[in-house]
Amino acid sequence: MMKTRTRLAMAGSAAILAVALSGCSVIDGILGGKGDAPRDEESGQVTESSNIDIFSLKVGDCKMASGTGMIEDTDVVPCDQPHDEEVFFEFKVDDGEYDDAAITAAAETQCYGQPFTDFVGLDYNSSSLDAAYISPSKDTWEQLNDRVVQCIIADPAGQTTGSLKGSAR
Repeated sequence: MMKTRTRLAMAGSAAILAVALSGCSVIDGILGGKGDAPRDEESGQVTESSNIDIFSLKVGDCKMASGTGMIEDTDVVPCDQPHDEEVFFEFKVDDGEYDDAAITAAAETQCYGQPFTDFVGLDYNSSSLDAAYISPSKDTWEQLNDRVVQCIIADPAGQTTGSLKGSAR
C-alpha cells in the first residue's frame, strides 16, 4: 500500500513537471537557454555541478529534486556527489496526436517495468526505490516535437551517492 501511495505521489510530481515544461522552456529554448553541463568527452557523464535546461537532461544524469510550478531547468551533479534523483532510462513515444493517457500508460509500463528491473536488479514492487517520469506536455509535443519520456529513480530515504544501477534494493 505504501509503495502505491509513493508511486502515485511521484507520478503526480512528474505530471506537474511535464505541465510546467510547457511555458518557460519553450521561451527559454527559443531565446537560447542555459544549455548543458560540462561532460566527460568519453563517458558523457556530468563533470561539474550545473544548472541546465531541462531538455539537456540525459540518461545517466544525477540531479537534485525539482520544485513545483514552472520548471525550465534542473540542477545536475556528478553522480559521485550526493543527489536526489537519477535518470535511468528514456524512450520515444510514437508520433501522432498528443494523447496524455497513452503517454502516461507507456511511461508507467516502461518506468515501472522491465527497464526498472534491468537497472536496479529487482522488480519495482520488490524494490525499496521509487520511480517517476518526465513526459512531453501538450505544448512541447506540438511546438518542439518533444516525444521523449525520461524515467527517474530515487531513494525515498533521501539522497544517494553514486548510481543506483545494480543496487538490488
